[in-house]
Amino acid sequence: MTTTLMKPKIDYAFKEIMMNEKARVGFLSAILNLNPLDIKQTQILNTNLRKIHENDKQGILDVRVLMNNNTEIDIEIQLSPLTVWADRSLFYLSKMYTEQIQSGQNYKVFKKCVSISILDFKLFQDTEEFYSRFHILEDTRHTLYTDKMEFHVLELPKLPKELKEDANDRLLWAKFISAESKEEFDMLASKNEYINSAYEQLQVISQDKQKQMEYTARQKAILDYNQGMLEAEQRGRQEGRQEGIQALILDNLEEGVSKQRIIEKLQKRFLLTIEQAEQCFNQLK
Repeated sequence: MTTTLMKPKIDYAFKEIMMNEKARVGFLSAILNLNPLDIKQTQILNTNLRKIHENDKQGILDVRVLMNNNTEIDIEIQLSPLTVWADRSLFYLSKMYTEQIQSGQNYKVFKKCVSISILDFKLFQDTEEFYSRFHILEDTRHTLYTDKMEFHVLELPKLPKELKEDANDRLLWAKFISAESKEEFDMLASKNEYINSAYEQLQVISQDKQKQMEYTARQKAILDYNQGMLEAEQRGRQEGRQEGIQALILDNLEEGVSKQRIIEKLQKRFLLTIEQAEQCFNQLK
């Protein structure tokens, strides 16, 4: 195979894979722990980039699916760390839920809404399990308050490096999404017929020149966004460091501390050379 395969964890590629109905049914049945034969029909609702906030430059390319029992599912992939992901997914799923009702309708119209988050970072520090499922439960009795909202989270960095023979379908799909080599894809496709359909779809879209261009553009947009966020964070740290240096110098000058002693403090606290410390002192002085 000479074609470079797209990476399924790039949301554009994942969305294209989900256009294959058999792959879609296989993925949903594995994550939701359903019998694939019980999923009579799935319908893709939208395939466009959405933005929750005006300053969300990267956008989220989500996959919205309507099941035959009217359950609505939103699938998202997030590659860069985002500590507020839980709040973000709760906000969006709540929006999906409330948008079901129109003026004059009663609460019986509400159908179940499910969020599936595929994360390329560790969100939960209290467990090394790669998969988590959440419902709204009573604190002590764990009585289910409602089944109308459900959250599934896959943390790809927590996946085991080696697969056991009895690996379940959910783990196989997670490994497929994080896979990058032909050898990995071949192995996983041989273990699950639905993953094999996803692999076949991946090979097809990877040979489509137009889709390759769109995939590359999406990949670049994600990289550019992550780089911009990194540089902004670095600038923030540098500005905070500069403010700390200035505060130390001014506070010590007000207390009558000698220049030599201030230079020593700057070297120790901010790991500066004597030349750097003197330069900071002289600039502010």
